[in-house]
Amino acid sequence: MEPDLFTAAAEERQEKDPSSSPLAVRMRPRTLDEVVGQRHLLKPGSPLRRLVGEGTGPAGASSVILWGPPGIGKTTLAYVVSKATDKRFVELSAITAGVKEVRAVIDGARRASGGYGKETVLFLDEIHRFSKAQQDSLLPAVENRWVTLIAATTENPYFSVISPLLSRSLLLTLEPLTDEDLSGLMDRAVTEERGLGGVVELLDDARAHLLRIAGGDARRALTALEAAAGGALAKGEREITLQTVEEAVDRAAVTYDRDGDQHYDVASALIKSIRGSDVDAALHYLARMIEAGEDPRFIARRLMISASEDIGLADPQALPLAVAAAQAVAMIGFPEAALTLSHATIALALAPKSNAATNAIFAAREDVRNGLAGPVPPHLRDGHYKGAAKLGHAQGYVYPHDVPGAIAAQQYAPDALHGKRYYEPTRYGAEARYADVVEKVRERLKGDG
Repeated sequence: MEPDLFTAAAEERQEKDPSSSPLAVRMRPRTLDEVVGQRHLLKPGSPLRRLVGEGTGPAGASSVILWGPPGIGKTTLAYVVSKATDKRFVELSAITAGVKEVRAVIDGARRASGGYGKETVLFLDEIHRFSKAQQDSLLPAVENRWVTLIAATTENPYFSVISPLLSRSLLLTLEPLTDEDLSGLMDRAVTEERGLGGVVELLDDARAHLLRIAGGDARRALTALEAAAGGALAKGEREITLQTVEEAVDRAAVTYDRDGDQHYDVASALIKSIRGSDVDAALHYLARMIEAGEDPRFIARRLMISASEDIGLADPQALPLAVAAAQAVAMIGFPEAALTLSHATIALALAPKSNAATNAIFAAREDVRNGLAGPVPPHLRDGHYKGAAKLGHAQGYVYPHDVPGAIAAQQYAPDALHGKRYYEPTRYGAEARYADVVEKVRERLKGDG
């Protein structure tokens, strides 16, 4: 809500004694130019620039919905707007606010606009927690611009925000912070007076571990940095070492370079453990990737590949399960995505294995590369254009649905490949059924069935 006497007193105390606030709060940007990352949203003329009054002109500022994972700057952007604009700024959290509080803000906005010509910016955090009725209560105010809404959400707004509100707002997608973004932020936090004031030095291996711990979350990075700095100073040291970070955050460093050999070695070990049906080893490597801050989407992509490469038709549900896991991971992110990745990894490791589908396409592609192809048989060619019949195209083709069993005894492959076999099914899992079927089908195609 709007600042009261207690809030104002707390802010005044924080200004006089910055150390009374957490480091993540002290390092909040004061202007849009200090915001870490999100450069695509901060260009001249962008909606956020217009919210703080830059180059608005006759066009009013638009309501916006900020979508992205935790710790990448949604609340920070709203905070910067609140400090940079001369507009009335009101903050609500969907966790504690309801329709009553929303209506009170809207009534106050209408009075401020009519009585003082003062515009109101409403920041609504975690809008996805609002029910449909609660979100509906915002529509008149947004549509009539009684308030300019800044709404923040960690969930896909196409599922969590009602369509009328989406259509009246601009959806701004925040990108995950890079290691470079977070490293620069930690450097500022170490050196600037409002941060740690240069009383400690951050060593490279400690920085690398903090980046792994952060997982793209600026708030988590600064919280861990502050804890490590406190640990170093308590021991009378000026350097933040890897050991100090580990002691401060109670989390061991994982030897893992997301851009180097370890990235590929551990990913390879995960897939090979799944292929070898060692579920425990697979979970170990999965845990190493998660703890090192690996992108969960990368892990999910590897699992989808494994489902086709190593399981195939031995368990036809393996690929749909891996795809569903990848979609879930993309929507929820860490930390909950770890549960989904574990679910998929266990299922794939314990599934029956077959690389028959892999071998089949490899062999077929190898023949094509070697020039083993040949023209398409005339009866299979397109016959839908004028003159096709005169060329003999589509003539003599037998429509499979017109014959018993829906399998017509005719040649499908080019002459050079007639009788060639690529798919050699195993007898593992559900593929045993395909092994029986394919032999019968091949006999029918030859006219022997």
